[in-house]
Amino acid sequence: HLSFPVTQKEVEDEGLDLTDASQFVYRDFPILKGYVVNDEGKVACRIYRTLKAQFIWDTIMTSTYDYAEPGFILIDKVNQMNNNWFCEDIRATNPCGEQPLPPYGSCLLGSVNLTKFVDYPFTEKASFNYEKYRKVVGTFTRMLDNVVEINGLPLEEQRHEITYKRRHGMGILGLGSTLAMLRMPYGSDESVAFTEEVVREMAVEGWRQSLSLAEEKGAAPIMDDEFEVTPKMLAKCPELAKDGHKVGDKLKGKVLHAKYSRYMQKIGEVDPELVEKLAEKGGRFTHHTSIAPTGTISLSLANNASNGIEPSFSHHYARNIIREGRKTKEKVDVFSFELLAYRHLVNPGAMPFSADEDKKLPSYFTTSDDVTPKQHVDIQAAAQKWVDSSISKTANVPQDFAYQDFKGIYLYAYDQGLKGCTTFRFNPEAFQGVLVKEKDLENTLYEFTLDDGSKVTLKGNEQVEYDGEIHTAANLFDALKEGTYGKY
Repeated sequence: HLSFPVTQKEVEDEGLDLTDASQFVYRDFPILKGYVVNDEGKVACRIYRTLKAQFIWDTIMTSTYDYAEPGFILIDKVNQMNNNWFCEDIRATNPCGEQPLPPYGSCLLGSVNLTKFVDYPFTEKASFNYEKYRKVVGTFTRMLDNVVEINGLPLEEQRHEITYKRRHGMGILGLGSTLAMLRMPYGSDESVAFTEEVVREMAVEGWRQSLSLAEEKGAAPIMDDEFEVTPKMLAKCPELAKDGHKVGDKLKGKVLHAKYSRYMQKIGEVDPELVEKLAEKGGRFTHHTSIAPTGTISLSLANNASNGIEPSFSHHYARNIIREGRKTKEKVDVFSFELLAYRHLVNPGAMPFSADEDKKLPSYFTTSDDVTPKQHVDIQAAAQKWVDSSISKTANVPQDFAYQDFKGIYLYAYDQGLKGCTTFRFNPEAFQGVLVKEKDLENTLYEFTLDDGSKVTLKGNEQVEYDGEIHTAANLFDALKEGTYGKY
């Protein structure tokens, strides 16, 4: 049913019969004032049109298959696992999907470079230094908390939101590079176990710092405020009724946060005493973890370590970069962090990089094409268990991947408890990516129509002189098609 809420005034003026199930349905809605609300806190909505769910699903899936859009967010799961479930109805995320936010919410994000904690990389003694890692996470948590104080946000509502709840999102970068250094193929069972462990350690250490900071500087203001138990809250969290709470009771934010948030209950399975203290004293912030794409900082500050939670795109590939004065993007060769590290630490006397370099690397040098969509989801699910916001991640899908199997990726993501799922399937007819592989360019033909009507067909990686400048055929075609030629 496609529906929209009806106001109390509409019901009275039009004499609407809300008991007619063919015309009205009760649904969750973030605003209750002025609307008709039932005993479960749901709002009466008028049905305007009814479509088959399968039609809507296929419409989304065919578009995503061809164009990698629209983004796919499981908003019910987001709200079910939200630490502020008692006072927020999340309806949207930031552009990359890793930070579900309420009105006026802001992204306060930062990432830890996992490659810095590998001891004896590429050897049989390779290990991850968790003691050093926890220390950095603890310090970094305090740093992100300090950023709240200097947020510089322009609107009063934004400043209130960030200082009232003090949410931030700490994440990771370089997971794929780190797994290679530890000699674990990305997507293997051992890599999934490592991903869960490294994110869990970040989460638990962060909440320990939350308690310590609250004792030192004070809890987030939301923690000491009282919230009245509503029918909607009882429907969302049946444990409230089991513990004897009823409509009209008032509970502190810190109790509703630490004791009744489904995510904090998971933290309590690891450190029950910590969660008990957070319920008693309140935490410094309401949210701690969020894994962002980190494309820019992975390249600029981490020597092209793999992005966020991803495997490396490739170990030798090209970036299409906007250069001042150029009429199209410039194709620039780049190398993965783990390849550079391997050549430096293991094979320093090797010849210059060659086109078949990837074929000579150990099997644990995984790239995005080596990982099945299911393995991508498994890695994301392992991290999502311990991330209280969300994760930006892309499951790379082969160009010839069957459509029916493609739809199955999203159903599997739902079953694994993800809050969102993104796929990318190379489609040169639709777009040219920022990152490109030589074999994709080699296998893609672009047809140009000249002024005299004749046609020229070129491979994507062929060099072509046009308008006094040398371009790759792919970048020239893309710039002409998109209307960006000469506008950079």
